[in-house]
Amino acid sequence: MFSDIFRSRIIETTIGIGTVVFVSVLTFQFLKKPRKISRIIDTMEALKKSNVHIKNRDHVEEVVSQFIKDGPSKLQVISDFDHTLTRIHLNGKQCTTTYGILDQGPFCTDEFKEKSKSLFNHYHPIEVDPNLSRAEKVPYMLEWYTKSVLLMPTSGISKSSVPEMVETSNVCLRDGCDAVFELLHKKNVPLLIFSAGVGDMLKQVLQKKNLLLPNIKIIANFLRFDEKDKLLGFKDELIHTFNKNKGSIKNSDYFETLKTRNNVILLGDSLGDLDMAAGVQNLNSILKIGFLNYKIEESLQEYMDNFDIVLTDDQTMDVAFVLLQSIL
Repeated sequence: MFSDIFRSRIIETTIGIGTVVFVSVLTFQFLKKPRKISRIIDTMEALKKSNVHIKNRDHVEEVVSQFIKDGPSKLQVISDFDHTLTRIHLNGKQCTTTYGILDQGPFCTDEFKEKSKSLFNHYHPIEVDPNLSRAEKVPYMLEWYTKSVLLMPTSGISKSSVPEMVETSNVCLRDGCDAVFELLHKKNVPLLIFSAGVGDMLKQVLQKKNLLLPNIKIIANFLRFDEKDKLLGFKDELIHTFNKNKGSIKNSDYFETLKTRNNVILLGDSLGDLDMAAGVQNLNSILKIGFLNYKIEESLQEYMDNFDIVLTDDQTMDVAFVLLQSIL
């Protein structure tokens, strides 16, 4: 469409005894309306799904554009594992976590399974309760993890049983997770998997899928065994849902080697996962993608206030993959 602009001038000419007034059209211009330019993120079909929630699209567009401009050499990815890289459910059945593998494996004693389940039923609702603040949740998380560790020597688990425990579990990576891993590896983009779960189980899940690639670093709770390979507990200081900032700072050497990679894509399913990037040096831009798996209606606003993109009940890595395709 065009808009007409007329510029006119009054011309006075004297004819005889009178004055005749003429209107002379000096210019007649057609000005085109500015052509609407779509945002990059508006061209991505995966971001148009009804379960994709973005509070500030302009901000997301700005960050993605910056990532594209800076290229792969400036990027690193930091991700949680349980129910972030793994599915929350499959075929109507809840998928377990790395702790679930540990608590419910075929080599566990019945007493250990029963007590572990009781702890989960008590503390997990607190972890995902949208009416409790982070500060209110932390003491309960410490109680939960501490009690779980104290139970471990009664589990009956040995080091050699770990592969079979993973094999018989229903832990399942999200659809498209392999494509994301392979793309990051191909483009030499570091992937830090930062988990409050069980590192031994996590590594075994990736090995099973041939996805334990050279560009991957894992920070998690690794198991400690005695001289007879019987489970005793964890090796180091406990990582739980809400102290990942400490774990990030503790692993400062890792972030030091990546100090020129100051653009970050962060993936998590808990508000505590926002702390995973605390150790990143010279942070330039960060894109935070949150998977909201529980209490969706009650928690959605809080997640949208803290994550740039929120995915509700999404069992895929589609959003992460299309963004990475554009950036890399």
